[in-house]
Formats: sequence, C-alpha cells, structure tokens
Amino acid sequence: MDIEAGEKKILEFLEKKSKSKSKFYLKDFNALFPEDKPRAVKNLANNMVKKEILEYWSSGSTTLYGKKGAGKQAAAEHED
Repeated sequence: MDIEAGEKKILEFLEKKSKSKSKFYLKDFNALFPEDKPRAVKNLANNMVKKEILEYWSSGSTTLYGKKGAGKQAAAEHED
C-alpha cells in the first residue's frame, strides 16, 4: 500500500461524508482498500492519528476515527 495515496483516499472519503457523519469505524476504511489486509489499513489509520490528521473517539466499547477537530463533539471538548 502506498501510504501517501492511502492517506489521500481516506481524507477524500472523510470530506465526502462530512455532511452526514464525522466519525467512522475502521471497517469503513477497510472497504476503501479491498485489495489490502485489514491490518495494513489499521496501521495506516493509526499512523494518521500519530501525524494528528485523524483522531480517535471512543464510546467506551467502540473506537471510531474522525478528522481531527471535526464534528460536534470536538467543539464541545475544547471549550473552556
């Protein structure tokens, strides 16, 4: 998997879906890369979190990924 192309594909997906959702399951990203193993997609998403492109959001039992700073939850968490 080409890392830069993979990151671009995920960001395009997030931009396209941003009107309806801001957080996504890892399986949503897996669907973007049917030729790659789920582990490779997970590593790509985790590296995007390390680069602060994406961020984790957890409900306590499920972890979702979203674009850093996007969504209603992000705005509420950064209020002082």
